[in-house]
Amino acid sequence: MAIVPKIEYESVLQERLSAPMFWKEVCLVKYTNSGIWRNPYLTDPTLGTGTRGTGYTSTAIATTDDTVTISDYIYAAEHIDDADLAVKTFSDFMEIADRMGIILNEGMETEMLSEHAQWTNFDNASIGGGAGNITVSTSNIKKIITSVKREIREAGGEDLANRNGMFIVWRAADFELLETIASAEGFNTADDALKNGIKQGFKYMGVEHYSSNKHASGHLFGGVKKAFAVGVIKATYGKVKEITNPVVGGAQISGIGLETRIDSKFMSWAKMTPVLFDILVN
Repeated sequence: MAIVPKIEYESVLQERLSAPMFWKEVCLVKYTNSGIWRNPYLTDPTLGTGTRGTGYTSTAIATTDDTVTISDYIYAAEHIDDADLAVKTFSDFMEIADRMGIILNEGMETEMLSEHAQWTNFDNASIGGGAGNITVSTSNIKKIITSVKREIREAGGEDLANRNGMFIVWRAADFELLETIASAEGFNTADDALKNGIKQGFKYMGVEHYSSNKHASGHLFGGVKKAFAVGVIKATYGKVKEITNPVVGGAQISGIGLETRIDSKFMSWAKMTPVLFDILVN
């Protein structure tokens, strides 16, 4: 094969990128070609009291323009020598495209979970214990779940949670503990967990549960779905660039380079931070 089938390659890449991924389930995804992402919001009215025949005080409406620059990107880039290119099949390139899509989706998951500094801290004191991080166990998983729900209500996010749902992204070991608890519950929950196990997005106690190996050490992520936002530049999303005779290791090679990228920025807007939690764990 002498020519990389770019259209077919991009089709497979885009199909993989469009596959359901929990970072898309958890986040509000905004596709845009603007480098500056704006999220203006109005100040809340102030509640006053009065008696008949007395005046009132009005407060001015003000707009705060929350903005962020979409400046980050992740990429997947590979090259192939002309001699190797000649013996590759169509299916080989489709597999390469699929693998690039998988790697980019995993990269977005990693990027999302690395942004824990933007969220509200949630530690052992948040579940009624002493100061410090939480040691997740079968004895406190339910308490973690109910405490996240309580914190959302106390932050005024109950209506948003009712509309969008709630979530927690656990580590694999924590997810195993959750499965153990769910399979010990009565009736339908235990029957389903024992028969099928639990999968990404398993709903338990009114919360959707996910598992990831991409967490920063000592951090889990939970809160209201779609409260955490990500802006994605649509002009580069799912596109493939072919480079003839790319430079590799400081020297030009006879061959083809393939490059694809996602330009994005994860953002916790000011009004949403109180319902997004950096769950601090041991």
